[in-house]
Amino acid sequence: MAGFRSLSPGLRALQPEAFGADPSGERLARIRRSPHFKDGVFQNPGGIGARIRPSGSGLDIAKAFLDKDTRPRRSPSGPIPVHPTTLADLARPPATGLRLTWMGHSSVLAEIDGHRVLFDPVWGERCSPFPFAGPKRLHPAPLPLAALGPVDVVVISHDHYDHLDLPSVKALAGTDTLFAVPLGVGAHLEHWGVSADRIRELDWHEATRVGGLTLTATPARHFCGRGLRNTQHTLWASWVVAGDEHRIFHSGDTGYFDGFKDIGAAYGPFDATMIQIGAYSDLWPDIHMTPEEGLRAHLDLQGGPGGAILPIHWATFNLAMHPWSDPGEGSLAAARAAGTRIALPRPGEPFEPAAETVPCEPWWRAVAIAPAGGWPDVPPEAKAKAMADTVRDISTGAAEDGGTPEVVPAG
Repeated sequence: MAGFRSLSPGLRALQPEAFGADPSGERLARIRRSPHFKDGVFQNPGGIGARIRPSGSGLDIAKAFLDKDTRPRRSPSGPIPVHPTTLADLARPPATGLRLTWMGHSSVLAEIDGHRVLFDPVWGERCSPFPFAGPKRLHPAPLPLAALGPVDVVVISHDHYDHLDLPSVKALAGTDTLFAVPLGVGAHLEHWGVSADRIRELDWHEATRVGGLTLTATPARHFCGRGLRNTQHTLWASWVVAGDEHRIFHSGDTGYFDGFKDIGAAYGPFDATMIQIGAYSDLWPDIHMTPEEGLRAHLDLQGGPGGAILPIHWATFNLAMHPWSDPGEGSLAAARAAGTRIALPRPGEPFEPAAETVPCEPWWRAVAIAPAGGWPDVPPEAKAKAMADTVRDISTGAAEDGGTPEVVPAG
């Protein structure tokens, strides 16, 4: 069947461990039985063929990444302010029963109704199969993965390097945590030392129970792939996590599609949504959302403006041609225009979506190059708080990290 040709033994011996493993046996048979698998590959929602390859040539993309006029705005002008997350931050139970801590990119610790869920943990220095090349972190992780404490379940959205991170998985493989992953992704985890009895592998609209939580894999519009071949043989997903009192949604990577309304109708509304709003481009409009599309997806999921949106998939890795701070600016503007509650924490800053206030100051402006027309106005009290917090977090982060991180465009 197309899409499942195995590599020769010689090539398998040479490939990096981070490439993972192809599904086989009963896992492969289950993939072939999926209603979302056709002609040897997984299909996007509705059978619509999302364009997963960038338009334009590789040379055109390289020129855009290396453009001397726009390149300076694609990285911060100084250390990104990272909240120095402490054990005290995480040891105290959330007063409302729900607390989110954005660790950068799409990594979020969700403390929900007495349980701890870790989405797309990426603590590695590069989202790449190689330790010496590929996009490098723009800021350090807010705290070591080992300092996070016990986690009930790790949720993976898909198998791209900036969501399924070999160093993080190997560190978590030595714990008791369970993994909830889309179909096929379990092959990578087992290859890296996670026992099969700790893996819950789901197709879209399948659910699993972990303690008092119900985790449901829901559709997304994206693609998969590690290694030299992109065979579309592992699924990608968004996720719904429901506890006794709260519900949350994590988009993973996705283009905008009408299915958000269906997900909201079936599983919502949500106390908070974590929505991808970064690494977008006109060259790949079908697989990543702009901030405006992300806000639209949030409203679709909620059936209105209820709940808080946490923008994710930005500020940690340089994966597109837009200025690194544009996803934050665009999300803030879109949420204000729609009258939607938005949380914009610094990496590592815990917040409770239902609290009286959530962090929403444009902290990135202190280390981003201002646009030609200057930054839009913010209320004076918010500006003062943002500057004070940013100075504190930059000082702490610089002392701990010891320098400005290297920026490497995505290959």
